[in-house]
This record gives sequence, structure tokens and C-alpha cells, in this order.
Amino acid sequence: MRRVVVTGLGAVTPLAAGIKQTWHRLLASHSGIVSTDSKGPAFASLPSRVAGLVPLGSRDDGRWQAQDWLPASEERQMALFAQYAVASTQEALTDAGWFPSREEDLERTGVTLGSGIGNLDEAYSTSVAFDKGGYRKVSPLFVPRLLINLAAGHVSMKYGFKGPNHAATTACTTGLHAIGDASRMIAFGDADVMVAGGAEACVHPLAVAGFARARSLATGWNEEPEKASRPFDRGRAGFVIGEGAGVVVLEVGLRCSMILLMVVVVADDVQELEHAKARGANIYAEIKGYGLSSDAHHMTAPREDGQGPYLAMRSALRHAQIEPRNVDYINAHATSTSLGDASENRAIKRLLLGDNGKQRASEINVSSTKGAIGHLLGAAGAVEAIFAILAVRDVSY
Repeated sequence: MRRVVVTGLGAVTPLAAGIKQTWHRLLASHSGIVSTDSKGPAFASLPSRVAGLVPLGSRDDGRWQAQDWLPASEERQMALFAQYAVASTQEALTDAGWFPSREEDLERTGVTLGSGIGNLDEAYSTSVAFDKGGYRKVSPLFVPRLLINLAAGHVSMKYGFKGPNHAATTACTTGLHAIGDASRMIAFGDADVMVAGGAEACVHPLAVAGFARARSLATGWNEEPEKASRPFDRGRAGFVIGEGAGVVVLEVGLRCSMILLMVVVVADDVQELEHAKARGANIYAEIKGYGLSSDAHHMTAPREDGQGPYLAMRSALRHAQIEPRNVDYINAHATSTSLGDASENRAIKRLLLGDNGKQRASEINVSSTKGAIGHLLGAAGAVEAIFAILAVRDVSY
């Protein structure tokens, strides 16, 4: 199999539109979680009135307005989640310096971009319009703006990428699965470069109502939004819904014995990898291991013993051929729910206790960046993978 490295990063998050501004604000302990009062009266009757919202305004100020990223014709064709995905892709490709023109490069470049829910706003508004006005109230762009795979489709059409085109949709693991699947496509020779990540934009009254009815959302901090998302905190009481996108550019490296994904390694020998090095690209990290699992337990509640995340982490380390004692940092999924955070904590301890006793578990660096941005659902894993890459690069342990 072949080695896989990360050469480009892009993101639109509740902290900022753009990964540099997002990372700067994250390190400065800023919060992107705000009141939903500005989004209209439909939110006023909901028990949870906070969300991680992408800040609106000029791109120069690290804020979002579609015209800074997209021509008006493309904006009209795309759902908001796809707009976030295309903007994040533009940033990641620019960061990687990858805008190929040769046919062989275009054929060897693919896209894997997913979403957990997609365009709920369009589905809701069109259903209401159809119910009231019938057939002629349905836009001809309804289906293209609805389909989750159109984020990947728009990227491939915009840049002419003719390699694998894939859209994962696996709820909160969508972004990570997209990156993991893309890394395997490179490792197994289906592509040399992949654009991969996740996007979400469903901060809609119906979505909030649904999650609230399932008793999943934080409801006790409507007057203090920045305190609502509190992963691993004793007072945690539900997640905060968020929106945004995260995209990485992955590239092939030299052949080696065993490589896949979601263990991220930064090391000097990564700079010896051929495809990225040959064109002078900056290499952020190497993707070494990828693990997947299922609780096989319940629709929403995790197993108390954390077996699901434990099996996924164990598999990732096995693929990477890395011992638990060599792990420096874990970016936890922890969403700020009472059951989920406790389950993941047990999984992390179980993974590390078998390695070097209880002392090792207490020494590991663990954080959940959802405290700053909320839960981005299908985009969460991709954005947090980027945070993990930058943390390993920039922070001393």
C-alpha cells in the first residue's frame, strides 16, 4: 500500500470563515456559539435557543458571505452546506497549491465530501410550498440542491476532477469517514490526490425541534450561549447544534508496508514522500491509521462501557502499527451529552490502561473542541481532524 499525507486545509466554522482565522480564534479561547434570536421568531418557542453559527460578513474579516467565494450563478444552484464545502475546498486547494491542468492529473484526483443531513431547509420550504400551491411552486433546482452528493459533484465540476467521486452520509461520523475512505482510495491506488471532508448547514427550527424532542440538546444556557457546550464537564446536559465545513487535501506518498487512516502523525521523514515533495507542497501530517466500528446497541444512546469507540481506536492503531503508549493527543468526539461523554471517557481509559497502567490514562492530552464550535454533525469529524492536525503541529506536549 501507499502512504498518505495531508497537504491542504480549509474550513468554514462558527469561529470564522477560513481555517487560519478559525485556528487563531480557537487558540484564543473564543466561542462561536451564539443565540439563535437573530434567525427569526420560529426559534423563539424552542427549548434550545443557542447554536454554533458561521459569522456573517466580509471574508476579509473572517466572516461569511457567499459572494466572496462563489459567482452568483453557482450560489443559486447550491444548498448552503454545499457552498460551505466548495468554499472550504477552494481554501484547501489553494493551501495545497493543487490546481492541475494535465488530463492525467485530473483523472487521478478525486473528491469525497459528505453531509449528515444536507439541505433540510430546502426540503421543508418546498414541502410547505407544494402543499399550499402545488406543482408549480416546486423549483427546478429542488432536487439538485437537495442531494447530499452534490457537494462533491460541484467540486469535481468546478475543478475538472475526474477521479473517484463519493459522498459519505453516516451522521456524526460523516466527515471522518469521508477522509478515511479517501485515504484508502489513495492507499489502494484508485487516486493520487483526494479532496475530502464534510459539510453541514441545518440550523433550522425543525432540526432543533427534532433533537430537542429527543432530549439531546442543551437547554439551560439560552441566556449564556458560550457556556452551553461543555464536553466532559460535570454540568454537561446536551449538545449545541452547529454548522460549517472542513476539507483536507490528501496526496500519495512512497510505497510502504501498511498504511490507512485516522491516526495522524507529524514527523521529519514525512517530508520524503514523493508526490507532494516533487511539487514542493507543504506537508502537514501523515495519515497512518483508520478504524471503524458499530455499537450495535441503540439508535442514539451509546453503550456505557464505550466498546464502540474503543474498537474504532484499537483498529486505527493496529493499522498504523502504533502502540497506545505513543499517543500524545486525542481530539475526542465528546458532544457534551451525559451518556456520550462518559462512554467515550471509558473507551479512552480502556485503550490506555492495557498499555501502561492507570497513570498513562491520566497523562494523555484529551480535548473536545466542540466547546468552542458546538456539534457540526456531518462536518464535525472533518473540522476536528483539521484541529488535531494543527494541534500536533503547533502545540508542545
